[in-house]
Amino acid sequence: MSVHSAANMTGEKAAYKHPVFWVPTSYFAEGVIYITVTLVSAIMLKNLGLSNEAAAGYASSLTLPYVIKPLWAPLLEMFKTKKFFVILMQLVLAAALAGIALVLPMKAFLVPALVLFWICGFSGATMDIGTDGVYVTTLPAKRQAAFAGVQSMAWSIGPIVASGVLLSATGYLHDEKQMGYATAWMIIFFIIAGMLLLMSVYHSAILPPGAKAKDAPKDVGDAMRTFGKAFVTFFQKKDIWLMIAFAYLFRFGIGLLDKMGPIFLIDKPEAGGLGLSNQVLGNIIGTFGTAGFLVGSLLGGLFVAKTGLKRVLFFLCLCINIPNLTFVYLSQTMPTSSTLVTVIVTIEKFGYGFGAVGHMLYMMQQIAPGPYKTAHYAFATGFMGLCMMTTGMASGFIQAAVGYQWFFIIVMICAIPSLLATWFAPFHQSEKDGGGDDEPEPGEGGEKAAEAEKAEEPAAE
Repeated sequence: MSVHSAANMTGEKAAYKHPVFWVPTSYFAEGVIYITVTLVSAIMLKNLGLSNEAAAGYASSLTLPYVIKPLWAPLLEMFKTKKFFVILMQLVLAAALAGIALVLPMKAFLVPALVLFWICGFSGATMDIGTDGVYVTTLPAKRQAAFAGVQSMAWSIGPIVASGVLLSATGYLHDEKQMGYATAWMIIFFIIAGMLLLMSVYHSAILPPGAKAKDAPKDVGDAMRTFGKAFVTFFQKKDIWLMIAFAYLFRFGIGLLDKMGPIFLIDKPEAGGLGLSNQVLGNIIGTFGTAGFLVGSLLGGLFVAKTGLKRVLFFLCLCINIPNLTFVYLSQTMPTSSTLVTVIVTIEKFGYGFGAVGHMLYMMQQIAPGPYKTAHYAFATGFMGLCMMTTGMASGFIQAAVGYQWFFIIVMICAIPSLLATWFAPFHQSEKDGGGDDEPEPGEGGEKAAEAEKAEEPAAE
């Protein structure tokens, strides 16, 4: 995960608990909520009888709060402490998740469940702002770097738990204990709510308060003026529309796979799916798939560090798109071996992780640099998130119109705009200059405003 120095803090930081006590739990909470809201929700809605269009569309729309969270991030600098917002949002999340659990057995569960999911989305995005703010305004630069790996790994454990262990548990409750899906998911959401409640209690005792920026906005008008300056200067960058095209289109095919991949794996064979159980799906996407993605990300980062981004960016785009052929193969051959499917999907996830490194580094090194680096990085990753949201919302309708076999062929065709945007992506910054810290950014509070690691979470095909 990218972190920035806490250069714009004022005064000496008060003593704080060792980061090993709060960094892992804080970022684990981020990962659990993000994947629950944006992915697990799609699988749950499919289990409860919604169409592919509805399940994928509703779940994809819930990405919006994570896309637009820079809009209200500066306002949090004006009130209380960053810790306050983290604890408050975890309490809100616990209540909203428990509410979802309570409404699932109802016949008319959909509307109240979606309202509560939207509350979870905005609360989760706000929790992320506060958590990232605590991290970058509490730890000095060297400790930020030292715990960046811990931060990233802790976040990634969230999907393993939410889309792996807990998703598999719904399959166990449904298949082995003969529970209805509504009851099985009710139990799981109560468990997630309990986790967030316990974390709020723990973090209230252990989490540092975080520091305010010396140039924190004094009022709403001040915050909006700063945001306006960052917005205007972003669109004044040279070749900005080519950069925006790259930020939006790099994951165009993956965006289509993000929700329809897991739905294909569990859909009934008569509907063209593989008919896997939630138990098997959880192992595939939450355990082996996430492991493949993490190994790919690690090796991709080492590869780019050795070769340089400009030389290999197009190759990395190939790495993220060519492995999508695995789903063309699965939809054409319809294998019955869950082991074979697991291996194939893990290979796809490895390629995704390896190639996605290029997307994140380009936005850090080429789009972000300047006097508003954090805000501009947030805008760039916002376009990335917008791609995942819009393609995910469209994916169910496309699949319903053409069927799974043609849908996955269309996914491959959608690699073409990704490759074109990558081929024409401009490089105006040296990689050395583009990767370092910049000057303090007025009104940003030193916070890491980008949804970088979340959007980089493996699409759970």
